[in-house]
Amino acid sequence: MPEKNALISGASAGIGAAMSHFLAQKGFHVFLVARREERLRKIQTDILAKGGTCSVFPADLNRESERERVFNAVTGLAGDIDVLVNNAGFGWYGFYHQMPWQLAREMVSINITAVMHLTSLFLPGMLERGSGHIINIGSIAGGLPNQGIAVYAGSKAFLDAFTTALYRECHGSGVKVSVMRLGPVRTEFFDQARTKENGYSVPAERFAISTERVNRALWRLLRHPRRVMYVPGWLALSKYLEILFGAVIDQLGPLLLKRKAK
Repeated sequence: MPEKNALISGASAGIGAAMSHFLAQKGFHVFLVARREERLRKIQTDILAKGGTCSVFPADLNRESERERVFNAVTGLAGDIDVLVNNAGFGWYGFYHQMPWQLAREMVSINITAVMHLTSLFLPGMLERGSGHIINIGSIAGGLPNQGIAVYAGSKAFLDAFTTALYRECHGSGVKVSVMRLGPVRTEFFDQARTKENGYSVPAERFAISTERVNRALWRLLRHPRRVMYVPGWLALSKYLEILFGAVIDQLGPLLLKRKAK
């Protein structure tokens, strides 16, 4: 099978790093995009040592010019991208009125705007070729906008709607569009959330699954594309929680928002 190309944003740690290693082992040439070049180089060294192939593109996806630079560099080198994984993003847990505005603005820029922009850059080429797969890394939080995750949940709800619309627009074109609605995953995501200004510890951390489990789901999705994949699968039931228990959660109010330990 000819080598395929996969671009993974947010590839320097967590889910993105795990996916980069995994797809390289599966024979993809992976393009690693993230802000922290030193970490990307370490991942590249590990992938090459195991016989995989990859290229590194350090970039601050918060900046439009950097996203365009990545697109031009990647297409100049590879020509085509077969899989675009919009993974870059971060979280924050706490009362919205205590969330620093700069942090909220950056979250919208990375979790939403960067996804839109990278998709707008790579999608036309996929449509022209009649093949490709765009995978947006979402969260069950998109359908469960609970206390403490106002902006994060809003960004993931956007991904759900954005993916659904694109999926329907691309129907019959040969281009697949999917969202992976993840439960909590065991990465440094939680450490970053609680160490950011005014951030709290995220209660869901105790239920986190491994990145290996996410990788297995990713492989199933690539082999059998669909619009939505829940990881783990039983979380498909979560879409009924808001319908059944939303009124109860409304009444609990800030009691469900746990403050970080002193």
